[in-house]
Amino acid sequence: MIQSGYSLCLALCLTVCCWLGLAAPLAASPRSLLSASVASSSPALTSPTLDVAMASKPLFSFSGTRPTNLGIKDGKFAPCPNTPNCVSSQAAETDTEHKIAPIVYTADPAEVMARLKSIIEGMERTKIVTASDDYLYAEFTSALMGFVDDVEFYFDPSTPGFLQVRSASRLGQSDLGVNRKRVEEIRSKLAQFD
Repeated sequence: MIQSGYSLCLALCLTVCCWLGLAAPLAASPRSLLSASVASSSPALTSPTLDVAMASKPLFSFSGTRPTNLGIKDGKFAPCPNTPNCVSSQAAETDTEHKIAPIVYTADPAEVMARLKSIIEGMERTKIVTASDDYLYAEFTSALMGFVDDVEFYFDPSTPGFLQVRSASRLGQSDLGVNRKRVEEIRSKLAQFD
């Protein structure tokens, strides 16, 4: 009973530290407690902030398993599941929950691909997994819970000038519109180059 009481107390302290922004700096630098007293005299010894720690790694990790149906088959992405946490430019026009417009481009596809890579690499908690001349697959990880979304881009030769896109969450039901917002953010950044 005493041991479980200590565990409960430790869990409560860690939770409070997380909310106060102290847990990540302590985990990142165990000496940060010692350096806190010296920090006022030496700015080089200050500990990292929660914002900096959260930018690189999520607090939790609910990444799920990488789907096996990713990629292009007969010029198409895998269809979105029945859950609302997926958008695709190749979804049926009548499927308003999943349908999103393809990204329109006027530059050379190789130039658009280079810009796309640059945009994705500039976004936090992203990893480009596969990239070729006509296809790019990247993983985006959420800041707090570590949920992973799989995002694909495809230069379909049958629709020149339109970059096909699919963004889907691996876990859960609703994504609170995150996949759609991400595609729109990337669309907006690519449009700045045109």
